[in-house]
Amino acid sequence: MKINSKGNLIVGTTAILIIALLFICIFVVTSINYIQNKNIGIESNDNFKYIIDDYTQNLELNCRDAIDEATQKVFNGLPVTNSENQIKKNLNKILDKKNKEYEEKYDVKINSETLSVENTKSPWKILFKIKLNIKKGDEKYSKIVEKNASVEGLRDPLPIAKLTIMSGILTYDNQIHYKTALSTYMLLHHLDSPESYIEATAPLYIKKCPYDPYIHHGDPGVIEDCLKHGYFHESADGSCYLCRLEGKGKCPHYGLEVFIQTHTPLKNESLSCPDHVVFADHYNGEKINPDDWNSLILDSSHRKKYGLINDE
Repeated sequence: MKINSKGNLIVGTTAILIIALLFICIFVVTSINYIQNKNIGIESNDNFKYIIDDYTQNLELNCRDAIDEATQKVFNGLPVTNSENQIKKNLNKILDKKNKEYEEKYDVKINSETLSVENTKSPWKILFKIKLNIKKGDEKYSKIVEKNASVEGLRDPLPIAKLTIMSGILTYDNQIHYKTALSTYMLLHHLDSPESYIEATAPLYIKKCPYDPYIHHGDPGVIEDCLKHGYFHESADGSCYLCRLEGKGKCPHYGLEVFIQTHTPLKNESLSCPDHVVFADHYNGEKINPDDWNSLILDSSHRKKYGLINDE
């Protein structure tokens, strides 16, 4: 169309400006919606990630609670014949409860299954493998998560599992008090000088000995401090925590040993005092200091391991 007047020029220019403004408005609105939707997606992803992180970070504590529940079963006088299965069962119950809590709090669906409970190269830790499926809206997470749970600070179940609560064994002041339970056990197994272990004691809680290498126990004051604090030690012959739950004095795994301390004036040769010796290996030792009522009874190999060789 040929514009031949001032009025037509103004109308045409106005129309072009209106169309341009309309396009700008459409672009702005579209951009705003895109940014808003993108931010919603980011917030949604961040929220889902927070839920996953929060859940998985608490798994180690949940695993430890599952071990402790198995230990409590032993202290209630009930046998644990398969510690791995018992702990798996405990953990699945704990996680089922947690899953319901997360669903109510975050509107998220969590399915969990404990696949395995295993020993590790360290006797202080137990490995858990847990299959997780988490879903919130269109977002999904699926993974087999591995967690190591520490047994440090848990009660030692071996004495109770081995002798049973019917034996008269007691626990107080953070110690196992054997009373006559251990001497009766030795008598029934025809072991030497069972009277030496009347009123014997041992630590109740698993505490890792800081004096490593262990030969430093022969340094001045170290063995006294070790006994005072009730430290446990790594041992190829000792029983791992999973087997301790089952009352096994020794096992094929890399495990732990602790000193069962006698309190007697007797100087008789009797069982060497590491717990795997008392409960399984059954070989004799002698007092480190024959004149000390609280002296450990140790065989030559354990004296060498702990740097407690006599000077004579």
